[in-house]
Amino acid sequence: MTQPTTLKDLLIAVSQGQISPNEALTQLKYFAYEPVDNFARVDHHRSLRTGFPEVIWGPGKTPTQIAKIMETMRRHTPVVMATRIEPEVYDQLQPLVTGLHYYEMARICAVQAKNETHQPYPPVAQYPGLVGVLSAGTADLPVAEEAAVTAELCGFQVLRFWDVGVAGIHRLLDNRRAIAAADVLIVVAGMEGALPSVVGGLVDCPVIAVPTSIGYGASFNGLAALLSMLNSCAAGIGVVNIDNGFGAAILAGQILRTATRIKAGENL
Repeated sequence: MTQPTTLKDLLIAVSQGQISPNEALTQLKYFAYEPVDNFARVDHHRSLRTGFPEVIWGPGKTPTQIAKIMETMRRHTPVVMATRIEPEVYDQLQPLVTGLHYYEMARICAVQAKNETHQPYPPVAQYPGLVGVLSAGTADLPVAEEAAVTAELCGFQVLRFWDVGVAGIHRLLDNRRAIAAADVLIVVAGMEGALPSVVGGLVDCPVIAVPTSIGYGASFNGLAALLSMLNSCAAGIGVVNIDNGFGAAILAGQILRTATRIKAGENL
């Protein structure tokens, strides 16, 4: 349930006498942000301001802290995510948070409803537009999956193209028609980071380049790929930070949401 819907339902409930004004006041008390013990303040208004709810950064937090933040967030938003969750942390979170699902490759935990077989319902696309996610190599998959899963959990349809790097360019070209169908592309690559430049010269949509820390010594943990992408001769490419699949997915979502709003004439 979105924040505007939550507020509207609350006002309707008061007007119909289903809850008292005092009860409504209690619920509104933490509508903007809500303290969680003495270690966090959950920003409930973020989805109103930016279109996407707050997401939990896992590293540096204890499993108990992550669980408490998730339980606070799930009362206000349909998307409760925690990123960079290692398997051993998930094992500790699972008994603390009901309905928790783990995307192991992406290292993302998400609170999701489950079906009769106790498997999580697959994310349902809520917004128009298609996000294509390309991975140069198999070693880039954790970052690429972080981008793909984030986009799906935020309500976007995703197409995946794995292991289509420039070392075997025919693999990319064999998928050219399907890749061209995307409305925005996230291209993930390590080593010398050449794939976004090649893709940028083939398509007519925005390309978001994601350098990864994969590579031999002179790659400097992704710095070489980052600089290659920043210096791309292909126009229309934006670059996010090293290994930042999450940020790339949010940027792709903002591009698609803005395009939809413009098409609908909301800004005219």
